[in-house]
Amino acid sequence: MEGVTGRVHSFESFGTLDGPGVRFVVFLQGCPLRCRYCHNPDTWELGGGMEISSAEVVGKIESCRNFIRSGGVTLSGGEPLMQPEFARDILERCARAGFHTALDTAGSVPLERSRPVIDRADLLLLDIKALNPALCRELTGRDNRNTLATLDYCEETARPVWIRHVLVPGFTLLRERLEELAAFLKPYRCIRRIDLLPYHKLGAYKWEQLRLTDTLRDVPEPSQAEIQMAEALFGLN
Repeated sequence: MEGVTGRVHSFESFGTLDGPGVRFVVFLQGCPLRCRYCHNPDTWELGGGMEISSAEVVGKIESCRNFIRSGGVTLSGGEPLMQPEFARDILERCARAGFHTALDTAGSVPLERSRPVIDRADLLLLDIKALNPALCRELTGRDNRNTLATLDYCEETARPVWIRHVLVPGFTLLRERLEELAAFLKPYRCIRRIDLLPYHKLGAYKWEQLRLTDTLRDVPEPSQAEIQMAEALFGLN
């Protein structure tokens, strides 16, 4: 069976940063957010990328089975929850094939649409853009209500979560904001790991190619001392 048809931006057959072990990463097309530090703005438009069936996607994954035996499959983006039926069918097929699955998401889609997808993933990599709704809107164009609802749902259903949070100097990389986030996350039993990701400019050339205005052009990458400060607040060093 060909399964559900959707749109994919790209594939990575040897990913080491998107979940436990070596992963086959599927980057789905489309995202409702417009993060000012996004390094893949070419994934934003839902109509971009390539059209492909879920069966074809899993066929590509199967061809790499020997390489990802100790890891699994991660659906990323863009925002994979923008294509819930497509994402869910890929996850279901991967589960039947015996692959560990992870969903790399900002939880930016309402639970009414995302819940069936979340229920099929073994692990969520949940990107909290900012705890403060106004700051989240300033950085991404939207507030964080869906993200926090996603985290609460994972807590209710005991779904394992790895938190991701980008350290942007002058925005999220401020001691008081990091202290607030660390205190907020502490009671959650579903959280197995927290990754603090330093803001970088590796995707700046894509903004230029797409003729997008890079409003963070003058924001520096975090210093090692700033990263160590942040990690200490979360007990990561």
